[in-house]
Amino acid sequence: MSAATHFTHAIVRAPSASVTGGLRAVDTGSPDARQFAADHASYVTALKNTGAEVIALPALEDFPDSVFVEDAALCLPDGAVVLRPGAPSRLGEAAAMEPTLCDVYERVARVEDGFIEGGDILVTDREILVGLSARTDAAGVAALRAIVEPWGHSVRELETPPDVLHFKTDCGLLDGKTVLATRRLAASGCFADYQVIEVAAGEEPCANCIRFNGVVLFPAGFPQTAARLREAGYDLVELPNEQAALIDGGMSCLSLRFTPS
Repeated sequence: MSAATHFTHAIVRAPSASVTGGLRAVDTGSPDARQFAADHASYVTALKNTGAEVIALPALEDFPDSVFVEDAALCLPDGAVVLRPGAPSRLGEAAAMEPTLCDVYERVARVEDGFIEGGDILVTDREILVGLSARTDAAGVAALRAIVEPWGHSVRELETPPDVLHFKTDCGLLDGKTVLATRRLAASGCFADYQVIEVAAGEEPCANCIRFNGVVLFPAGFPQTAARLREAGYDLVELPNEQAALIDGGMSCLSLRFTPS
């Protein structure tokens, strides 16, 4: 069983009414707060259906992007790390997450230097991949490495493709040895030691999916890639993501997934 894809717990945070003011790289419109809440409820139900215990945190109206809890922390089997988001408006989200992490983990560390967001971190069974981006810098990667290497984890620093917000915007882990990735990311060679299933042309936004126990939580509306994954033997749960996508959110962004020691 892969520790990188099988979990007992998840942390989510309800979307706030202020989610309409969330950050976005390209403005294609604002999400509808009510529909976002309904979509988020479907996501939480899907997590619970995997058998996970879901810790649901209340909305933070002062932080429009706080529904994207993954950027605030990194959860590993042997400890949690409070991250340091690269967007100044999001720094308070990490501080707000820390008490919950302390409730469920005996060991909680904190990145103090540079910037690093969870959307740039892909944890596999063999290593932690971190993509440099507009939100994650080399100092942040070095700070993370200093924390997790003594825990027995290796960190590999990579480059996120130009004009891509986060490393995991373009990829998702399917199992211990397989990654779903866009062609532009796969072409970089960063997954040379993995099996790669490429996203269908024109369906790049669906690369951000998550394997959670027996299923892949996958954004609805990308039929060619969904067919590729089903042909490869994966069980998909397709979920609405149109509202989150308007503010650059995907399947992984909406939860912290972990099995505490």
